[in-house]
Amino acid sequence: MSKKIEKCNINDLTMLQKLSIETFHDTFKEQNSPENMKAYLEKAFNFKQLERELINIHSEFYFVYHNDEVAGYLKINTEDAQSENMGKEALEIERIYVKTQFQNHGLGKFLFNKALEIAKENNKKKVWLGVWEKNENAISFYKKMGFQKVGAHSFYMGDEEQVDYIMSKTLIE
Repeated sequence: MSKKIEKCNINDLTMLQKLSIETFHDTFKEQNSPENMKAYLEKAFNFKQLERELINIHSEFYFVYHNDEVAGYLKINTEDAQSENMGKEALEIERIYVKTQFQNHGLGKFLFNKALEIAKENNKKKVWLGVWEKNENAISFYKKMGFQKVGAHSFYMGDEEQVDYIMSKTLIE
């Protein structure tokens, strides 16, 4: 099995949109109404929104490939692109999504490690993320990776308010 990571650019916008919709839908469709899912997907992953995110100098997207096929992606944020103000010394992992057929191949961890590598290269003191309170598998994974719950914030899926735990990991030099 070969896997690699490549940074996305504006030319990847169509693939990024398709991948974002597919992976988010597959991950959360069972726990949300079709109406709320549709509303969220249209808001979060419309072409203009993703274009704004992709050209923001404080956000970066990376595709992960499994045997030369796009299998998922990572989105990280720094500075004012962070979804919560965590300061200049922090890096946010906003999204790690892997297509269903590529899960359990270590690709999520591969992307996660890429985010940590970027944080260290940029002398960030901490890495943080938001994870849905009901996503027990992800919470368990992040705890194993050294993250601790440090807070919570609201996340809207259509008109339904949900809670994301904020988890953080201090990086040791």
